[in-house]
Amino acid sequence: MPGKSAADRILAAIRAVPRGEVAGYGEIARRAGLPGRARMVARLLSENDDHSLPWHRVLRSDGRIAFPPDSPQFAEQVQRLRAEGVVVKDGRVRGQRAAASIDEILWAPPKRRGK
Repeated sequence: MPGKSAADRILAAIRAVPRGEVAGYGEIARRAGLPGRARMVARLLSENDDHSLPWHRVLRSDGRIAFPPDSPQFAEQVQRLRAEGVVVKDGRVRGQRAAASIDEILWAPPKRRGK
């Protein structure tokens, strides 16, 4: 994404998260070429007014929703995720990890194939 601003790269990374999947703030920053800038992702999302942006697919690295549980934003994020088939229980996405980091992909042990 050379030539694009940091904000444009972050927004493109958010838009690239497929329906029914999630990614952590830090993973979005890495995908945008801005490792270590998770707070920048959070700040950009807090200022977002683009209703087509799939902001609800971005979570904390531990799979939790960042909004307070009694907030309207929390309820909306849970509703949007569930509408996409994502299991959310007690404010945390279940049965699905946030996307692996590039280090996890590169250094993970090889997957075994069943016979």
